Amino acid sequence: MKTYTNTGNKDTRSGFGAGLTELGQKNENVVALCADLTGSLKMDEFESNHPDRFFQVGIAEANMIGIAAGMTIGGKIPFTGTFANFSTGRVYDQIRQSVAYSHKNVKICASHAGVTLGEDGATHQILEDIGLMKMLPGMTVINTCDYNQTKAATLAIAEHHGPVYLRFGRPKVPNFTPENGKFEIGKAVKLTEGNDVTIVATGHLVWEALEAAKALNESGISAEVINIHTIKPLDEKAILESIAKTRCVVTAEEHNYLGGLGESVARVLALHQPTPQEFVATKDTFGESGTPAQLMDKYGLNSNAIVEAVKKVLSRK
Repeated sequence: MKTYTNTGNKDTRSGFGAGLTELGQKNENVVALCADLTGSLKMDEFESNHPDRFFQVGIAEANMIGIAAGMTIGGKIPFTGTFANFSTGRVYDQIRQSVAYSHKNVKICASHAGVTLGEDGATHQILEDIGLMKMLPGMTVINTCDYNQTKAATLAIAEHHGPVYLRFGRPKVPNFTPENGKFEIGKAVKLTEGNDVTIVATGHLVWEALEAAKALNESGISAEVINIHTIKPLDEKAILESIAKTRCVVTAEEHNYLGGLGESVARVLALHQPTPQEFVATKDTFGESGTPAQLMDKYGLNSNAIVEAVKKVLSRK
């Protein structure tokens, strides 16, 4: 089976920062707004290079979304930055009314998503943001897996007209996708070929899915791994082509199993090809304080959990 090399652990939020810095140089219409978390969102370099295009709004996230929506009327492409919890739950009304309803060209960029936020605990570890955002008509939802892909996605969404939710994380994770690789919104990436089971993963769980596939291969189970970086619009064709071959699927995400990637995949299967499915995700729960590794282990969000889910779904074929 095809294997992938970790070229060095890097945080996905730094991929966003690098992409935003490059956009600042390439596109004078790109502006950035931050809610008092410039360092955490790695927006420092953009601020230094383009102080006239950077707006520090302070701890006023709803105001930030409203300002961003207004800026689009003059042709600007605003990128807003704060933690995922504050990017969605805190400002949902403003996003719905001022951005999604009128299809404003706002890029909502959200760091510190999921339990890998770590020690800050449940109040900051949002696990329902994908569900919130994918239900908004016209909203594109992207959840990247590593530094390189996050940088590529940041560059790509500037060229896409319409509201986008870009979700990424705090910790350093394996960086394994190609440097300067093409990012195509709505197009899944098949990472490994397999015949026995399809593993559809997003975000930090993509590397865990690859590790699980490696372990499964050693025990004679052939797993096809698909990186779903765009949850909406979902690449239904890629999913259906894979499960036509494997006839079972495991979905893996750092998100509540209610409302996330798994439910989007289940809808596709129910409509087109009913297929046994198992979910690797948090089970209707909040997070808690701990290291990212401790929390991923406790909530079953790692390669071991994916291997167990594969064994379970294979028994249902």
